[in-house]
Amino acid sequence: KKPRGKMSSYAFFVQTCREEHKKQHPDASVNFSEFSKKCSERWKTMSAKEKGKYEGMAKADKARYEREMKTYIPPKGETKKKFKDPNAPKRPPSAFFLFCSEYRPKIKGEHPGLSIGDVAKKLGEMWNNTAADVKQPYKKKAVKLKEKSEKDIAAYRAKGKPDAAKKGVVKAEKKESLKKDEMEIFPSWALLFSAISTSCVKRRLLCSFKA
Repeated sequence: KKPRGKMSSYAFFVQTCREEHKKQHPDASVNFSEFSKKCSERWKTMSAKEKGKYEGMAKADKARYEREMKTYIPPKGETKKKFKDPNAPKRPPSAFFLFCSEYRPKIKGEHPGLSIGDVAKKLGEMWNNTAADVKQPYKKKAVKLKEKSEKDIAAYRAKGKPDAAKKGVVKAEKKESLKKDEMEIFPSWALLFSAISTSCVKRRLLCSFKA
């Protein structure tokens, strides 16, 4: 059996909050949006000393994970995660994504207490209610970026793929580390779900809506 994924200090904190809530209100249902918001607010006001307990738990869990992975033998047919070259051309943004990039800061400024999920929901509603002529500039820009991306990909493939193991692995590891740090500061629904799950620790969701 594959070792359970390691958890961050924030994930341990959310898990503790969930267990405390369950003990105090065993029959009450949980409003996940409200629960996530309260956990995030509480975490931000905690001192370094208070967070130390959870950071210690995360450190111990990381050591446990690394120890178990050393002896883990993947079953036949299970392939390793394909390495993604950090120098490869990025996927072009859609018209909706461009719209979100422009209006997300405005929504967060007007409603600082909204969770990431609520901000995404509001952006979706705004886009659906936006007139076609107003959407047009975003669609045109998306088309141009797509054309540019196709040319970049063609040029990238023509050059041939670089030796990813030698040239890209260090950058990829740094990027992965930064993403994990962001997940602790800006928790997503996937992180919240992983923290309260008793079966496994799922690794990430969406954070196309980074703070």
